Amino acid sequence: MSWIEKRKKDYFYRKAKVEGYRSRAAYKLLQANKSYRFIKPRNRVVDLGCAPGGWLQVASKLVGSKGKVLGVDLKPIKPLNLPNVQFLQGDVSDESLPKKIISLIGGKLDVVLSDLSPSISGVWEVDHARQIDLAASALSIAKLTLKDGGSFFVKVFDGPYLKEFIAEMKKHFHEVKILKPKASRAESAELYLLGKGFKQKSSRN
Repeated sequence: MSWIEKRKKDYFYRKAKVEGYRSRAAYKLLQANKSYRFIKPRNRVVDLGCAPGGWLQVASKLVGSKGKVLGVDLKPIKPLNLPNVQFLQGDVSDESLPKKIISLIGGKLDVVLSDLSPSISGVWEVDHARQIDLAASALSIAKLTLKDGGSFFVKVFDGPYLKEFIAEMKKHFHEVKILKPKASRAESAELYLLGKGFKQKSSRN
């Protein structure tokens, strides 16, 4: 069966089409938030690597009309036309990005989301290392933009560098959980880490 045929038969791909989400990834965020409620009404949320916009759609609903959502990606995305969602074209390696995020959204954040992915080479060790590098960039942004007690939800690939990255997250969050939402394909090495209870003081040291 070709990749396209598999995708057409994929339950969450079909569900996204029916329910109007831009990607099946929307259900990963919905499922994680249903379990741990880290995105709440009135929250300020940034989504790093937001294309094509599925997570922005979910976050927009979860924060409600009095919340704010900012999407960041290297390339422009098709406008969502949601009143509580903004978009910023930017690179997570840009040192000026955290200040731009805070300025655009109007203050420190409640939640930083990262579904950043590298260009997949097919060499597992290389892809794992690149993914952890992106997750580390997202963590650096989270440390500079989150308010005390905030949450960080980030995609990683399982592998030898994961343990070290989790240890680094534990320095900055009171609680770190490893999640595999049902919408993640079973054969994928993809996992998500949820850091809850950001320790702002530890990130200043």
